[in-house]
Amino acid sequence: MGIVQICKGEYFWLEPKNAFENFQEPDIGLIALAFLQGSFAYGGWNFLNYVTEELVDPYKNLPRAIFISIPLVTFVYVFANIAYVTAMSPQELLASNAVAVTFGEKLLGVMAWIMPISVALSTFGGVNGSLFTSSRLFFAGAREGHLPSLLAMIHIKRCTPIPALLFTCVSTLLMLVTSDMYTLINYVGFINYLFYGVTVAGQIVLRWKQPDIPRPIKVNLIFPIIYLLFWAFLLVFSLWSEPVVCGIGLAIMMTGVPVYFLGVYWQHKPKCVNDFIESLTLVSQKLCVVVYPQMRGQGGEEMNEETKEQKQPIYKPGSPTKADQSQP
Repeated sequence: MGIVQICKGEYFWLEPKNAFENFQEPDIGLIALAFLQGSFAYGGWNFLNYVTEELVDPYKNLPRAIFISIPLVTFVYVFANIAYVTAMSPQELLASNAVAVTFGEKLLGVMAWIMPISVALSTFGGVNGSLFTSSRLFFAGAREGHLPSLLAMIHIKRCTPIPALLFTCVSTLLMLVTSDMYTLINYVGFINYLFYGVTVAGQIVLRWKQPDIPRPIKVNLIFPIIYLLFWAFLLVFSLWSEPVVCGIGLAIMMTGVPVYFLGVYWQHKPKCVNDFIESLTLVSQKLCVVVYPQMRGQGGEEMNEETKEQKQPIYKPGSPTKADQSQP
């Protein structure tokens, strides 16, 4: 439809003299915030990393999927926005709560109902992808001992991480406490980019300190350095432009610190706390019909007895504890 509009001569806001006309005072902080919000739509490249274990030949298919998806998504989004500008002014775009719906009402007439249905289907597709990938993040964290072991369990038949999916669902519902979608995007976007930058910086440090470790997927260091420069620009000026919103995002992130100290760092918990956790894990296992997945070591060998004991999260009522076994 955008091409049809351009062919009809409806490209007033695409002309450089109009496209770059300032209708409000330029602000470097608002520019950084606009980049932060706009980049949210392109964040799928990162979620692919969460499902590496689900991929066949990930060292080949993961880069291939990123190289194909990013240009494709960029093409679709850029041309969709060009289509919007052929029918709406920048002021109308900012005033609209649903740009695609307003665009459909202007151009599609009686068929305008197609746009909200398309937006809903696209939204459900995005939610499906987020649930599929984000749950694997909790799943991997629990497997490393940073979250309750229940989240690392899978269904006995379908092999899906049901507890991790339910935890993702609850976390998502908590995020919906705020009714302002742009504020929520700022919360999530700021925290995401903070961790993206730390992760990329960690890769640079590892490349310097451990240059000889195996790297099946390797890129030139110039790319992470450019990313870190852009990352610093986004975070610094976003924080300067919206200190309250970004501060709340940081506060939300810091709530994980006491959880870490209570759940992971504190090793010698009272017996009543351990009994409660074991009972809750057992009940949840029965409700979700999940068990801890069988783990194998390098080369396909079974794990040794010590590793099996460390990974065993299932509480067996009536079984003797180590303290009981040590008694004469």
